[in-house]
Amino acid sequence: MRIIPVLTLCSTLIATAAAACDAPVCVVDAETLSLSRTITFDDQPSSFGVGRQVEKVLVQPGVSFGERFAGQDLTREGNFDRVGGTALAPLTVLPGAPGETLGILRLMATSVLHGHGPEGFPKAEATGEGAIAVLFENDQSAVAFDIRGGEQGVAIVTFLRRDGTGIHNLTLGPLSEATYGFQRANDTADIAGLIIENADPEGIALDNLRFERNAMLSLLSLR
Repeated sequence: MRIIPVLTLCSTLIATAAAACDAPVCVVDAETLSLSRTITFDDQPSSFGVGRQVEKVLVQPGVSFGERFAGQDLTREGNFDRVGGTALAPLTVLPGAPGETLGILRLMATSVLHGHGPEGFPKAEATGEGAIAVLFENDQSAVAFDIRGGEQGVAIVTFLRRDGTGIHNLTLGPLSEATYGFQRANDTADIAGLIIENADPEGIALDNLRFERNAMLSLLSLR
């Protein structure tokens, strides 16, 4: 068996992924990104059924979760949240109205984060149909996460800079349970936040958010 030095392997993976990205943000194999931090939600209070609601911004190490960003407006499309408008600088994450922010649902051996839609907690029609806004403490060049649930619908992911301007939006689908990796073109580290909306018959949830690729790149630059 040939053994490849770890730093050489990491450098090769970075170069390969970067070369494949010809849009502002591309969907890539999450395993090529070597992201150093993972948020699982397993340490948060949760329950089965419709889950437990989170009324305020959920703060985790290096990242915060809410419904949308300051300056944006919220409308509905059927039972789904729709986020519009321009986010203000600096990017600031906000909770939603009572019963319409977030929830943490227990799925067998794991807990997942979902948005409560306009029908509001504890209605089943709200579970997984609300928007999720993600604000990173540090700007990122790549992120990854797992979509849980998904019944052949779509998810819309919008990437934003710290000043509130948009970088790119991607439509994912048809949805099922899958892992998605996202890389900024040229490894530009300016992803300050993102918003996940969906139009899926059963709604979706988020798990295993991975980020902090910049620390690995800094290490490589020192060698």
